[in-house]
Amino acid sequence: MKLWLLRHARVELESGFCYGATDVPANAALTLQAAEAAAAMLPPGLPVWVSGLGRAQQLAQELNTLRPDLGDPAIDTRLNEMDFGHWELQRWDAIPRAAFDVWMADFAHHRFGGAESTQELIDRVADALDALRDSALGEAVWVTHAGVIRAAQYVAAHGRGPIGGVAQWPKDAPATGGHLCLDW
Repeated sequence: MKLWLLRHARVELESGFCYGATDVPANAALTLQAAEAAAAMLPPGLPVWVSGLGRAQQLAQELNTLRPDLGDPAIDTRLNEMDFGHWELQRWDAIPRAAFDVWMADFAHHRFGGAESTQELIDRVADALDALRDSALGEAVWVTHAGVIRAAQYVAAHGRGPIGGVAQWPKDAPATGGHLCLDW
């Protein structure tokens, strides 16, 4: 199985803000650049799934315009970014250090911001990966977010099992507008 993971372009929001599940639009010019780069590298005829958030859908739509052979992207909300609850649209540096400490102490199950835990994100991404594997497709594209890409990397490396702590969480995800290809 080969999965192309495309991350949406930079959003139209000042840097330093938490915006996981918040539907913040991406920069249009950077979205087009990301779509052009993806269009040039993706093999023909791949099925495309996209997050339910607009910034990812912007990239999927531009990609579809450039590469109609990929077909219309199917929306899958399991590819949405992690929901940070009441920390959404707060400056990262304004979130109390104690809130991060509690999250890091129980990285798998603590719902940072009160909405979703890291393990819940991993579980929904694992469900989407299982569905993809069950479809018997050899290759596909997801247009998504950094947290989902890290969760997919985690599942590819460790399986569906619970994450033992922050040390197991993948450190790297593509920059906004970038991509990663997972083989497993």
